[in-house]
Amino acid sequence: MKNQIKILLFVAVLCTAFTYGQAAPPPVPPPPPPGLPIDGGVLFLFISGIILGVKKLKKN
Repeated sequence: MKNQIKILLFVAVLCTAFTYGQAAPPPVPPPPPPGLPIDGGVLFLFISGIILGVKKLKKN
């Protein structure tokens, strides 16, 4: 009888540990605010296009 109680208590503690021992999911990040600045790569591409256009116009 004592062994059955010990086994039942062990199973109850084990189930409780598995239930409450799991990690919580990470929080959801907030959405980005409106009006973000232009990315540096896009700005570099735009400026290099303007410079290339000016060079071609001066050459012709």
